[in-house]
Parts: sequence; structure tokens; C-alpha cells
Amino acid sequence: MSTGEVACSYAAMILHDDGIPITAEKIATLVKAANVNVEPYWPSLFAKLAEKKNLDDLTANVGCGGGGGAAPVAAAAPAGSATAAAPAAEEKKDEPEEESDDDMGISLFDD
Repeated sequence: MSTGEVACSYAAMILHDDGIPITAEKIATLVKAANVNVEPYWPSLFAKLAEKKNLDDLTANVGCGGGGGAAPVAAAAPAGSATAAAPAAEEKKDEPEEESDDDMGISLFDD
């Protein structure tokens, strides 16, 4: 996402949250007040989107995603190659352990 898209998205959400009609001019005003330079077409695109879509529905579905599809399935291997594939599956990368707050000498629940 470009800076213009993000800035106009936030501006449209601010206007919607305050109950102010979402227009290209108002989006441009908010973006300008935030000292963000955007291409001149972004505010009008977002204003047109706000006319056609309910922003409550759009923001309520953030993070729901459209599904990534099924995971790819490996092709069936001949019976004799099953033993050759087993050692490769056993290899595992060593992952660094996550540091806890106790390791840093602080804790969220210290008195």
C-alpha cells in the first residue's frame, strides 16, 4: 500500500467515525493537515468508495481475509522412495529461543 492509500484510508475512517460526510475535499483537507503529500486522485477514489460501500462493514471484516486456498499436496511417491523421504523430514532448523521478561531482569508483574 502506498502512503497515499494509507493516508486516505485513515482520513476516510476518521470522517466516518465522526459522522461527517466523506468527500474528496474533506479527505484532502485531513491528509494535508497531517502533512502527507498524496497524488490528487486518491481522495476522490476513496470518496467514491465511501459512497458505494458501507465503511462499518469494511472495517468490521478487517483481518478476516478471503482464504488462501488449500495447501499444496505433494504428489504420491513410489513405495520404494518412502524411506528416502523420511530423513529429510527429520531435519529441523534450530529456532532461537524467545527471551522472556525474566531474562532481562524485568517483569510485567513485579511489585
